[in-house]
Amino acid sequence: MTAPNTWQGVQEEVRRRIRSREWKPGELIPTETDLACELGCARTTVNRALRELASAGLIERRRKSGTRVARHPTGRAVIEIPLIRREVEATGARYGYALLSRATTPPPARVAYALGLPETARMLHLTAIHLADGAPYLLEDRWINLAAVPGAETHDFTAQSANEWLLETVPVARGELAIAARPCGKAEARALDVAEGTPLLTLERSTWGPEAPVTFVRLWHMPGHRIVSPIAG
Repeated sequence: MTAPNTWQGVQEEVRRRIRSREWKPGELIPTETDLACELGCARTTVNRALRELASAGLIERRRKSGTRVARHPTGRAVIEIPLIRREVEATGARYGYALLSRATTPPPARVAYALGLPETARMLHLTAIHLADGAPYLLEDRWINLAAVPGAETHDFTAQSANEWLLETVPVARGELAIAARPCGKAEARALDVAEGTPLLTLERSTWGPEAPVTFVRLWHMPGHRIVSPIAG
C-alpha cells in the first residue's frame, strides 16, 4: 500500500472508504483541512488526491458546498500502452519484428491535426510488421515528432521497434485513442497477407509527453483480434 501521507496514499484511502460504504453515495466527506490533519499530510496533498478522484467520477466537488461521494460513480476503461513483444509472448508465440520503411518527412494533414503540429513539422515516419511464430500479428504505422524526441532520428529501429523504444525512453503525460474497423488498403493487405478490403480492427493513438506531442500511431490488427481492458471504479 502507498504511504498515506502522499497524494496516491490519500487517494487509496478515500477509495477504500467509498468502496466499503464508510462514506455512502451522496454523503458529504470531511474537508481538506480535516483530512490532512487526520492523515498527517499537507492540505495540498489532499487537494491533489481529491482532484484526481473527481476526474475519475468518484466524488463531486462544489465550491462552498463541499465534496460529496458521487451518487452514481462512473467507471472508466483503463487501456495501457502495451509492449507488443510482451503481448505476443504472452500468447505462447515466438515474437518477431521487421522494419518495412523509414523516412524523415512532414506529416500528412490528419497526423498534424491529431497532434496539433504544423504540417511543416519534421517527423520520422516508420512502418513495421510485428510477427507471432513468423506470421503477421499487427502492422504499425507510426509518426514521431523529432522536435520532442530528437534521439529517434539516429536510433536503429531495425533492431528495436519504436513501440518498445518509446516506452523505455519517453514518459507519457496523456493520450487519445480511437478504435475502429476499417477495410485495409493494398499496402496493409500485402504486409499482413490478407485480401485487400478485409475489415481489420485498427487503433489510432496520439500521445503527448510533459511538454510536447510525441507520436501518432495506427495499428492494424489481424482478423479476430480482441482487446480486453479493466474497468476502474
